[in-house]
Amino acid sequence: MIKCAWIAVVALLTSLPASAQTAVPDFKGTWKGQSESVLLGAGNSHHPAAKAEPQMRQVPFTLVVDKQDGRRFSGTFSSPRSSEKVVAVLSRDGKIMMADDDGYTIGSILAPNKIELCYIKPGATRIASCTELTKQ
Repeated sequence: MIKCAWIAVVALLTSLPASAQTAVPDFKGTWKGQSESVLLGAGNSHHPAAKAEPQMRQVPFTLVVDKQDGRRFSGTFSSPRSSEKVVAVLSRDGKIMMADDDGYTIGSILAPNKIELCYIKPGATRIASCTELTKQ
């Protein structure tokens, strides 16, 4: 009886890593959404300055993913003020990790056609922003 219980425990534990992995979605295409941002400082290419006090902002963003190879992808992230090239990977536990010219983004898959990207920029200009994007 004890031997059967141990076999069941081992079977359960060996199946956990496989279930934790996320299937790789097709990121290629156009994604659009509105950011919820807070900014303090000189701003960046997407946000004008907010030097004296933190300001709450909403900015429309578009992510166009034009290249994907498995968990790796790249494209252009743009707002009405600017656009920049981005590179990204999908971690095995389903997190999106993205880098641009001056900061980094951590995201998650909310649904097959919806992602959330949260951007952080430390330093003299501070920005914290999350954008829910829907695939068009």
